[in-house]
Amino acid sequence: MAAPKREPDHSRYPRMTALVSIYNRLAELAGRLLPETLLLLVARLGIAAVFFQSGRTKVEGWLTITDSTYYLFETDYKLPLVPPHLAAHMATYSEHLFPILLVLGLGTRFAALGLLGMTTVIEVFVYPDAWPTHLSWAAILLPLIAKGGGAFSLDRLLRRG
Repeated sequence: MAAPKREPDHSRYPRMTALVSIYNRLAELAGRLLPETLLLLVARLGIAAVFFQSGRTKVEGWLTITDSTYYLFETDYKLPLVPPHLAAHMATYSEHLFPILLVLGLGTRFAALGLLGMTTVIEVFVYPDAWPTHLSWAAILLPLIAKGGGAFSLDRLLRRG
């Protein structure tokens, strides 16, 4: 029969007890000041900005894809099985549409999944050495896929209606 687990005797280490107490109070405060819905909103806006800005570099005017974008997809960004012209359009429109959906919190899981798919394609076929950046994007997108847009989203508003 196993002996019952004993709580550690912190009375012998008063400084440690004080540090643990301070840490626990700060962790509780952080949980109150940073609720999940705020974290999801910041994640949506942050990752949307990254992809939207990238999309804007591929166009002039509203959505006219530049010659340099087509050139990049024919040379540097060449993907297997997808013609460069089609890949340029798909990437450019995705980098505009999905971020707008994320900002609105509309179809959040779908938009985040689309951007995670783009991230995967970029990592595997275009810039495999940029995995730290792509991993950081995935770290932002995965909670959005798992949790949705949070309370400050059109998804939540439409679900209530």
